[in-house]
Amino acid sequence: MNHTIVHARDNRASAEFLANILDLEIGTEWGPFIPVDTANGVTLDFATVDEKSIAPQHYAFLVPEDDFDGIFGRIKDAGVDFFGDPHGRLPGRINHNHGGRGVYFLDPSGHYLEVITQPYDNVVTDAAG
Repeated sequence: MNHTIVHARDNRASAEFLANILDLEIGTEWGPFIPVDTANGVTLDFATVDEKSIAPQHYAFLVPEDDFDGIFGRIKDAGVDFFGDPHGRLPGRINHNHGGRGVYFLDPSGHYLEVITQPYDNVVTDAAG
């Protein structure tokens, strides 16, 4: 994948939110898009659309274990609610699924974001943390 468009209530606010949490750079605005380049070369192009047009999406980011503490700290510093599971039944927790760590939270437009340190495997483990 090269890029995808992410619908947002405010493209600048959403791009800055993600860039801050993941410690990424915002690219040069072009047309209606504000790009955020991820470490694997995929660009998320944030575009402001009517709020009624936003269908919440799920975006999962695989990050190195060494980066998780900084990311998690920025989530907490931003005052963002976070969960150890995708259903929000483990508020204020992270998980240790697949031998790594993970956390779920919402962006300013209501998209479901996930940060994990290990890719999924076929083993189902209990969320704890």
